[in-house]
Amino acid sequence: MFRFVVYFAFMFTLTIVTICFNNPDDVKASCASVDAQALKPMEHVIIDGSSKPDIKEWLEGNPQPAYRRWICERDKGIGDAFNKGVKAAKGDIVFLLNSGDTLYDETVVRRVMDVFQADPSVMWVNGKLNMFRGGIWTVAGKAFEKDKLYRGMHGVYHPTMYIKKEAYDRCGVYDITVKYAMDYDLMCRIADEKSAFIDYPLATFDPNGQSSVQYKASTAEMFACYQKYYGKSLKQEIWSKRLMLMHRLLNSNAGKALYRMKVKAGMQKT
Repeated sequence: MFRFVVYFAFMFTLTIVTICFNNPDDVKASCASVDAQALKPMEHVIIDGSSKPDIKEWLEGNPQPAYRRWICERDKGIGDAFNKGVKAAKGDIVFLLNSGDTLYDETVVRRVMDVFQADPSVMWVNGKLNMFRGGIWTVAGKAFEKDKLYRGMHGVYHPTMYIKKEAYDRCGVYDITVKYAMDYDLMCRIADEKSAFIDYPLATFDPNGQSSVQYKASTAEMFACYQKYYGKSLKQEIWSKRLMLMHRLLNSNAGKALYRMKVKAGMQKT
């Protein structure tokens, strides 16, 4: 009974935003994971920039929960779609759940809202991510450390980031000129905002996402973003070379075998 009273008096509201483009099956998977939550969001907004009517027809032709609404119109790309979602959100907190990604289990929203409820000064939250790496599914993620921002996202994964609209208002939304690393570009700007880490997987990542496929381009763009805000850094140049070597290794048969051994031994790092 006490638990129910706490949630009834929740001081913050959550908007989940899902952007999509001609991928109805992915949208259905993301929606199902939202609908399975023990604690529902205030709203789930679908930003559909598709050139085909499939997603709109599914949304309009099938029963949807009262908290789901959608905007179906062309956009200028991923960053523009993100921004539409953030601006359309009525909740105090915004979570961008890309189509194809799913909430890890039915406890995720409750876990996240518990953190904001416990400390209202927290501006954004991140957690662990279930993802396909080195040929196997594994869970990784860590707390944000500003002094290691030069390393890139470094264990802070966008599919687990819940950000208050207040932080977006103060630091800005997504830079639509950044094609792959718009999440990292934003993180550079919210680096001084108070954050919290949830030591639990919050999402399962679709391994076919654009930034995963375009790893080299997204990494180069990520470090360009760092230099834009913080200037050039020798340790960053060294780290970027290390990342590319590790990426090539993880995509080789030998590297995948080594990584599986590390995971089995509990030695994997974010």
